Amino acid sequence: MTTEQPFNTIIEPFRIKTVEPLRRTTRSRREEALRDAGWNLFSLRGKDVLIDLLTDSGTGALSAKQWGMMMQGDETYAGADSFYRFESAIKDITGLSHVIPTHQGRAAERILFRAMVNPGDLVLNNTHFDTTRANVEYREAVAMDLPCRESMESDDAPFKGNIDLEQLDTVLTDNPGRVPLVMITVTNNSGGGQPVSLANIRAAREICNRHGVPLFLDACRFAENAWFIHMREEGQGDRSPIDIAREMFSLVDGATMSAKKDGMANIGGFLALNDMSVVVDCRTMLILTEGFPTYGGLAGYDLEAVAVGLYEALEEDYLRYRIRSIAYLGERLQAAGIPMITPPGGHALYLDAGKMLPHIPWNEYPGWSLAAAIYLEGGIRGSEIGSVMFGQQPDGSEQAAPRELVRLAFPRRVYTQSHVDYIAEVLLRVNSKRDRICGMRMLESPPVLRHFTAKLEPLMSDLVANDSPILA
Repeated sequence: MTTEQPFNTIIEPFRIKTVEPLRRTTRSRREEALRDAGWNLFSLRGKDVLIDLLTDSGTGALSAKQWGMMMQGDETYAGADSFYRFESAIKDITGLSHVIPTHQGRAAERILFRAMVNPGDLVLNNTHFDTTRANVEYREAVAMDLPCRESMESDDAPFKGNIDLEQLDTVLTDNPGRVPLVMITVTNNSGGGQPVSLANIRAAREICNRHGVPLFLDACRFAENAWFIHMREEGQGDRSPIDIAREMFSLVDGATMSAKKDGMANIGGFLALNDMSVVVDCRTMLILTEGFPTYGGLAGYDLEAVAVGLYEALEEDYLRYRIRSIAYLGERLQAAGIPMITPPGGHALYLDAGKMLPHIPWNEYPGWSLAAAIYLEGGIRGSEIGSVMFGQQPDGSEQAAPRELVRLAFPRRVYTQSHVDYIAEVLLRVNSKRDRICGMRMLESPPVLRHFTAKLEPLMSDLVANDSPILA
């Protein structure tokens, strides 16, 4: 029996049925748009963005099957069939007993932490993302990150998203009764979109069991994490992504999820739990703030989109294309010497603005400057993950973030190979001008999640000194 020789080119595993036009702009128009937006890429109008890599949350393309099921959405207020299809899919994949629908992940976080976290508590995570951290701190608790050493020390470790097991055991030992839950974010978004191994989740489970502390997954990108396990972890190469995902969830007591990521939907999320005593409190809060337990702030057609999308995110052809397309761009940037977190993450590339712009100190926000320069050059919108996002402390003081990054997050099933090649060309051009990019000063800063609405400005009259307008 002969084995078929695979092709080197991995094509998009879909064909395009509907198109949406993109609007090209001039550099002068983009500079005007940035000034109007207070140099905050979140405040740009979508029509002024050519390629939008701000987030992979809710920005993907829906499949024909999703659209078909959405037309069958049951909008009954209580007990809609759409909820039971949604619930069945989540229980099948996660094995968790109770499913609470929410309009997105941050609602699931808020409801869970309202039920389980009290002032002065410690919530441990491999790395909290922005809304997770903010929801913990809103409860007057401490969000403590325990990233593994490899995340900072190694260039090519396969599971740089792991939680540090030694630190986890130490913190739990030193703080009995103060840690209501431990979370592991898969993949580790703030840590560069890096995956977490099954072995790491198993070991964290054992540590939590010894200390009597429940373990949760922040499961936004669970399918991508399962694919990395399939590709990289010893003994997992013959297992399907859905089989690996089921084992991941079998190791935890509950999960929060924004289904706007690996749910492949434009809106939606859920909280899944085993502990009925927690479920009662969470459902009460859901009814108070989100909606009835069988819709949770979602329309019936939204529930249908998620029920289908969770399975589509686990399809091998899709995951192979998804991960490879991002790795391809990473390889082009690495070949050009552009500093970034390696190996490339599952949903995004993370440019290391601190290394790329060493002349800009952390308190002049190099990640913010680099993201603005990329938009200015080619109309590509990314997001800063650095000292604007994470530098502001609960007491109002500032400190440097662990890293100054720019995240380029890829929506699912939206952009093609030529878009990726264009992104590479723009980034190479920005890299050639990096010594001429200046820092930023903060003008307006809200007390929580300031990166969404803050206003800044360049420290010089031009963000990029001696630059010339280029049509893009």
